[in-house]
Amino acid sequence: MLAGLTDKEAAQLLYDWEFWARPNQLPPVSDWFIWLLLSGRGFGKTRTENETVIKWAHDFSPIALVGQTKADVRDTMVELGESSILSISPPWFMPEYEPSKRRLTWPNGSQAIIYSGDEPDQLRGPQHAKASVDELAKFKYPQDTWDNLMMGLRIGANPQVVVGTTPRPIKILKALLADPKCVVSRGHTLDNRANLAPSFLEFITKRYEGTRLGRQELSGEILDDNPNALWARDDIESTRVMKAPELIRIVVGIDPAVTSNEGSDETGIIVAGLGRDNHGYILDDVTVKASPEKWARAAATAYYTHKADRIIGEVNNGGDMVEFTIHTVDRNVPFKAVHASRGKVIRAEPISALYEQKKVHHVGTFPELEDQLCEWVPGGKSPDRLDALVWALTELMTQEAETEQLVIYDPISEVEDELNLRR
Repeated sequence: MLAGLTDKEAAQLLYDWEFWARPNQLPPVSDWFIWLLLSGRGFGKTRTENETVIKWAHDFSPIALVGQTKADVRDTMVELGESSILSISPPWFMPEYEPSKRRLTWPNGSQAIIYSGDEPDQLRGPQHAKASVDELAKFKYPQDTWDNLMMGLRIGANPQVVVGTTPRPIKILKALLADPKCVVSRGHTLDNRANLAPSFLEFITKRYEGTRLGRQELSGEILDDNPNALWARDDIESTRVMKAPELIRIVVGIDPAVTSNEGSDETGIIVAGLGRDNHGYILDDVTVKASPEKWARAAATAYYTHKADRIIGEVNNGGDMVEFTIHTVDRNVPFKAVHASRGKVIRAEPISALYEQKKVHHVGTFPELEDQLCEWVPGGKSPDRLDALVWALTELMTQEAETEQLVIYDPISEVEDELNLRR
C-alpha cells in the first residue's frame, strides 16, 4: 500500500493522527465538553493532547495551552520532545512560536496562548474557544487554575477542553470524574510499549508492577489513602491555603542523597515557615535528583529566594560532606546539621500529629510530596521529600531540635578555633 502512494499522499499519511493513534487516543464520538485522559506515564497523553490542538487550530481560535509551569508548557507541549506541537505539526501547517508573547500562530491565523498552573490569575479575563491542560494533578493551584479557565471557555458554539494527567486522589479529579459533562479515556503505560525503550519497560515493570505506586503511575488508577500511612489527604486538603501569613521564621530542610548516579535517590529540599499563629506553612518543594554540587546550589537558591533563616540538613549518611558541600557553594549560608538519634517513625509521628491537629498548611499543592506523605508506611524506607519536611518542621515546631546533636556553621568561631589551635 505504501509503495503505491505518491510523495504527497505519503506525507499526508505520515501526519494523519487518526491513522496512527490507538482507539483510546482518539476523541470521543459523542458530544463532550471535557475529555479526561487518565493513564500511566508514557501512555501518550501529551501526544494525544497536542494532536487534538493541531486539529482544532484548523477551525478554532484562540486555544489555551495550560501546563504545570511556563517551562513545562514550552518544553513539553510546544517546543521540545517528540510529542511537542512543533515536532508533530505537518510542514504545511507549522505554527510560528513567539516565546516572548507566549503565543503560537498557525498559517490560517489561529492562535494558542500559553498559561501555567502556578499563576492561575493569568487565566482571569482571557476568552478561549478550546483548551488543552497537561498534568492537571501536578499543578500548584489546580482548582483555581481550572476555575479561571472554565470561566473564560466561552467562545464559539462548542467550547471544549482536553485534560491529560497521571491521576492522583485530589479533589478536582474526583469532581471531574463525577461530572456528567466529562468523558474519560483510560490507559496503561504498557499500551504504548511499541514506542517506549525496552530498558525503561523492564525497569518500571520489575520495580513498580503490582505496587500501589505502580497502580497509580502505570495503570492510571486513582487510589484511596493508604490506611497504614501516618498522613491523610483530608488533613492536608482541609488546611490548604493560597498564601502564607506573616512568618516569623523560615528554614530549608534538606535530606541529601549519598550518591549521584542514575539509580540514586533524589535529594529532598523542602522550604517551611512558622507563622505568628504558631502554625507551620509548607512554602516550596525544590527536590532534585542531581550531583552534590547541584543539590547544594538548589538548596542555597531556595534559602535566598524565600529569605530563610538557615538550612537544616541531615548528616547521618553524608557526614561532614553535607555541610562542606553547602559551604563550598556559598559559605555565607547558615547551616545547621542534625544527627538522627532516634528512628524515623518516632521523628515523623509528632509531625503527622501536627497535621491532624490542623496546625500545618500547604501553600498551594505539592503533588510528589503529598504522595510520599500519604503513601509512606512506618517500617518502610522513608522517602526524601518526607524526611526533608520532617527535619524542617521539627526545627520550627517541636522541642526535639533542642535534643538533637547540632553542628552550626559559624565562620567567626571557625577562625577563632583555628587561631587557638595554632597557638
